[in-house]
Amino acid sequence: MTIPPRRPLTLRDVSEASGVSEMTASRVLRGKGDVSEATRIRVLEAARAIGYVPNKIAGALASNRVNLVAVVIPSLGNMVFPEVLSGISAALEDTGLQPVVGVTDYLPDKEEKVLFEMLSWRPSGVIVAGLEHSEASRVMLARAGIPVVEIMDTDGEAIDACVGISHRRAGREMAEAILAAGYRRIGFLGTKMPLDHRARKRFEGFTRTLAKAGLEIADREFYSGGSALLKGREMTEAILARSPDLDFLYYSNDMIGAGGLMHLLSRGARIPDQIGLAGFNGVELLEGLPLRLATMDACRREIGEKAAGIIAARHADPEMEGGQRIELGPTLQYGDTLRHPRG
Repeated sequence: MTIPPRRPLTLRDVSEASGVSEMTASRVLRGKGDVSEATRIRVLEAARAIGYVPNKIAGALASNRVNLVAVVIPSLGNMVFPEVLSGISAALEDTGLQPVVGVTDYLPDKEEKVLFEMLSWRPSGVIVAGLEHSEASRVMLARAGIPVVEIMDTDGEAIDACVGISHRRAGREMAEAILAAGYRRIGFLGTKMPLDHRARKRFEGFTRTLAKAGLEIADREFYSGGSALLKGREMTEAILARSPDLDFLYYSNDMIGAGGLMHLLSRGARIPDQIGLAGFNGVELLEGLPLRLATMDACRREIGEKAAGIIAARHADPEMEGGQRIELGPTLQYGDTLRHPRG
């Protein structure tokens, strides 16, 4: 067995291993120039056999860009974002672009640091969750000179392109469905919203719609951190201890909603007649629950695919105009926990 050299492999090593000139090997590895198919295969097989990886940093010095797409999201623990990343990865698979991920934990100052580090590598594009950023982050993104796609939300002004749903519309449509089903004593359970802007916008759309019907949120319970399922059980127990006459519980996400559902089932609650409940996000993991939780599909994978598609198209055609705005429509799923107005 040949022991590979400890020094970094170079184009010369590929040239010698494949029996072609360095110029020909370079053309094959860069995917440019007129090279026969047989030569191309021989060079690629030689490069693979010796473990050669091109130095794209060196190649990027001329173009001032690397073939990376910076993806900045608030959390990897949240069930939402892995599906978004799956859509991004699928859309970039055959483009030569590679996503790299940074996590902000919903903290504006951490987002600044993540963006600073990622932009210093001169990526070919940025996909970032949300429309709300610190002024420093907005300036960095606006002056980066690359495609920027803000995702998950369309309720606000984008720096460049955006792909997502209207969370105010999602809150409004859920409130309309709850009212149409005859519920009137409604409680809200969710995350602390100063930093979760999308949950805040859903809450705004929800409460405004209730107000038009002459109703207010009867009680509310908030949480931060910890197991979402356990928190959902604890919050549901707490809010019903204070307000036992509530006939509907609206949760800011499916995970705490699932915890609430498990608590209600353990107490023998008649769902959805005695009390109804709904979440948000359409998390497939929860389809094995005893009852299907009413929810809204937030189009997560499609958002990732379309955002990455914008980056890829503008990378292929630098003259393409920016500013694309794609608003997707969330779908209400009644499940087993929200009475359907048709019975």
